[in-house]
Amino acid sequence: MRIKIINPNTTWSMTEKIGACARAVARPGTEVVAVSPAMGPASIESHYDEALAVPGLLQEIAAGERDGVDGYVIACFGDPGLKPARELARGPVVGIAEAAMHLASMVGARFSVVTTLGRTMGQAWHLAEIYGMQRFCANVRACELPVLELEVPGSNARERITDECRRALAEDGCDTLVLGCAGMADLCEHISQTLGVPVIDGVAAATSMVESLVLLGLRTSKHGELARPLPKAMAGALAGFALPPVAVVPTARISRAA
Repeated sequence: MRIKIINPNTTWSMTEKIGACARAVARPGTEVVAVSPAMGPASIESHYDEALAVPGLLQEIAAGERDGVDGYVIACFGDPGLKPARELARGPVVGIAEAAMHLASMVGARFSVVTTLGRTMGQAWHLAEIYGMQRFCANVRACELPVLELEVPGSNARERITDECRRALAEDGCDTLVLGCAGMADLCEHISQTLGVPVIDGVAAATSMVESLVLLGLRTSKHGELARPLPKAMAGALAGFALPPVAVVPTARISRAA
């Protein structure tokens, strides 16, 4: 089985960390390929960043389809481009916020999300609502920590995130924690051991979920909304994103004997 982990930002040190966290939970025999797109923002901290990250993400999905990838993880807590990625992919595509929230609801009564900047909290609440997780989500908290600070050697990011998680347990009425950034993936075990509660890293959660879907033989439905996009002309910088028509294999007609 081959799983492609796509970090939609272009910071390769973060991509390497994300890939290591995914490989740590992958089953023997699963090949994990972690990539960043060739185009896009260095970090994703706004709706603008998300929008500009999607074309590069979709290029990686298209490349994965040509390479025979079995399933994909979108390793950004905003789950950018999830629906269009599912339109392109034959195998399952799972976002890390989607996976983390669902798994958190299975190991506790209520969870709090601890994320980076306060301006991204609205998106986390929005995802909880559209995934049907709002009734399990006690709160969304921010450390006011820029994403790229997670990559700075000697940063106090781990202490700040752990302290915010501790406050969530004390103040929110939650019993489970969700880390709201793929760049926090390597902090999961430390925070769980320090605070003594389940802490869900979406990268690990989504990797295991994609593996399970592939093993069950479940692929993305191509009936209706998530069918492959219709081929059409694209202009300007997006000209390379035009999709060729899908070849239709004729079905042999079987006649019944009178």
